[in-house]
Amino acid sequence: MVKAVIFDMDGVIIDSEGTYLEFQLEFARKKNPNVRIEQLYPMVGATKKEAWEVLERAVDNGQPWEELRDECRQRDIYSEVDYREIYRPEVTEVLRTLKEKGYRVALASSTQLDLVERVLRENEIREYFEVVVSGSQFKRSKPDPEIYQYTAAQLGVRTEECLAVEDSTIGITAASRAGMKIAAVIDNRYNFDQSLADYHIARVKEVLEVVDEA
Repeated sequence: MVKAVIFDMDGVIIDSEGTYLEFQLEFARKKNPNVRIEQLYPMVGATKKEAWEVLERAVDNGQPWEELRDECRQRDIYSEVDYREIYRPEVTEVLRTLKEKGYRVALASSTQLDLVERVLRENEIREYFEVVVSGSQFKRSKPDPEIYQYTAAQLGVRTEECLAVEDSTIGITAASRAGMKIAAVIDNRYNFDQSLADYHIARVKEVLEVVDEA
């Protein structure tokens, strides 16, 4: 029986991957005008090191990924994003309904905590989350299961009593390793492997159907 629902943020609550990719593409094309956005798709949902290695291969100008990363980070892309524009508005009703039905609700994201809090605040949904956890709080983030194990412990429930709402391969892997049930938001743009998920949903609002079934 599911007692808690734990949401990922990027790709679930906000449709951010495409926005971030456009910034990465702009940077990459300054190094190599021939870079195509499809070459950067594997950056989505990858570990940080793997993502920058994808950019290194796409740019192919002899610069190591660490140097490209440091140069790219000189621009604060997050300050340029309007997170209300890429918010999935159905999420508000889903969160409200889950709380009304007595489910515990939390968020576990690999994104740094200050940005997570900003997204929740700007979209006026912070009040629905009992626990908000960032991968920056751990030595190893997703696909390591620790972030999900910790979040469940903070909620006071067992991991097998949790439903994780994810989209990416590493997020689904983390939740699976933690022993949680998983609802994967289908996204065919980035070739995610969602085979470990128990449920596949086209819209976040379908979480309300899944919790009654799980």
